Amino acid sequence: MKFSKLNRDGHRWGAILIALPLAVVIASGVILQLKKQSAWIQPATQTGSRGEPSIRFDEILTATQGVREAKVKSWDDIDRLDVRPSKGILKVRCKNRWEVQLDTKTGEVLQVAYRRSDLIESIHDGSFFHHRMKLWVFLPASLVLGVLWLTGIYLFVLPSYAKWKKRRNRSSTVKKERSSSVAV
Repeated sequence: MKFSKLNRDGHRWGAILIALPLAVVIASGVILQLKKQSAWIQPATQTGSRGEPSIRFDEILTATQGVREAKVKSWDDIDRLDVRPSKGILKVRCKNRWEVQLDTKTGEVLQVAYRRSDLIESIHDGSFFHHRMKLWVFLPASLVLGVLWLTGIYLFVLPSYAKWKKRRNRSSTVKKERSSSVAV
């Protein structure tokens, strides 16, 4: 069996094998590209009192507990804090995907919004479906995609290389014929 036939067959079957995971990665990736442009995906960052943050941790917890949607009872309900001193805000990301943005000086709630970008990222990397999907489906699919990319380049370049080689051989044959006819 020739390498080029094996390459084409492998290319076809590999593409079929990774079609569904690749479609999920592409669709979620396109949505993630738009996260800064769409408040539906990721809430826009507000601006608070600039300068050195002076809000204390107990004030952060109290302010967040006052937001009904956040459903925060203790620090266990908070996933992470994102402090942006240059904008004067602190983003409190709750485990239920709600985001509360607080002023870093006053502790005032500037915005409360549902944050979908983390959910979309988990779909993008496969961990949304099951923690093992990430390593046993999406990682192999990405490796197969890398091989498909390489074999695709080979399949694209091979005909061009063959044509170039044929033209070169033809031109060298013509040169030899000219030189032998001149010698006679």
